[in-house]
Amino acid sequence: MDKIRVGITIGDINGIGIEVILKTLSNPMLTKQITPIIYGSTKVVSYHKNTLNDTNISYQSIKDVSRPYSDKINVVNCWDENVNINLGQLSKDGGTYALKSLERAVEDIKAGNIDVIVTAPIHKKAMDLAGFEYPGHTEYFEAKFTGSHQLMLMTSDEIKLGLVTIHLPIQDVAKNISKKLIIQKLKIFNESLKKDFGFERPTIAVLGLNPHAGDEGRIGNEEIEIIRPAIIEAKKQNILAMGPFAADGFFGSGNFSKYDGILAMYHDQGLIPFKTLTFNRSTNFTAGLPVIRTSPDHGTGFDIAGKDMADPSSFRYAIFKALDLFRQRKQHLEDHENPLKKSQMSEDKEHAK
Repeated sequence: MDKIRVGITIGDINGIGIEVILKTLSNPMLTKQITPIIYGSTKVVSYHKNTLNDTNISYQSIKDVSRPYSDKINVVNCWDENVNINLGQLSKDGGTYALKSLERAVEDIKAGNIDVIVTAPIHKKAMDLAGFEYPGHTEYFEAKFTGSHQLMLMTSDEIKLGLVTIHLPIQDVAKNISKKLIIQKLKIFNESLKKDFGFERPTIAVLGLNPHAGDEGRIGNEEIEIIRPAIIEAKKQNILAMGPFAADGFFGSGNFSKYDGILAMYHDQGLIPFKTLTFNRSTNFTAGLPVIRTSPDHGTGFDIAGKDMADPSSFRYAIFKALDLFRQRKQHLEDHENPLKKSQMSEDKEHAK
């Protein structure tokens, strides 16, 4: 089986992104399984390599991305100019070069030169300074793949958690939640659980918005007027959605383990319990896209940048999850491409026994 070509964006050059990339790829067993292609600059990668004490790693600069070295770590130079690196500091350059890396990787996955993308962390303010028009990676990928609707999906071996709203101030959350949006996210979630994770008939728990899931209207009406009607409509469309559940009791009681997926209404409602339970053993996956994109579950780590302290566990997990998702989606496509042929093959096997 051909190696999967993993495109890796470097994220903010002042953060821990390149550190966790190099620490991950320093394990020679990994490069036996994948063809890694880092989008950045050999000069920037070398600078970060020199801040590490025990990382024995070499890489090859390439110009033709369609012909990478399958047995080496490849680095694509996305710019030629020298770059000022200020470890741990917020700067426009941090956003500018993160964006150049990201744009080139997206261009190549659209062209079929890479199979999956794993993105190192960006800093939202640095991206703003560089003219980035999106709240984050997830919204950027949705915009770049026209016709796609995304679901930010945090995944670990134990939990699959999606978000209705993502990078919004708390004061804007309630007014951005609608029955239509919840149903849209449930459809994406249901489809992804089937084709990306292999669930035949996935069950999805839906969290309420308010404390105690509104307490039958005593603490807000969103559950009665928006969330519950969305769940009812989703069930009519053959989606096994249940709830709404009060978020605190749902996680505190361990009830989350009974469902294949969980849909939270807003960022911290879902990510605080998720990261508490799974930190460094999870990844961020953008469901709903025609391509596979994952990222680690942490940020730029400015406070420890350049100190050789960053834990690569989550980045390593993001790479392995991208491989799993790529293979599972491919298998799902093959299984459903010609169901009549598959049925006939099963019958032939039975007759041959």
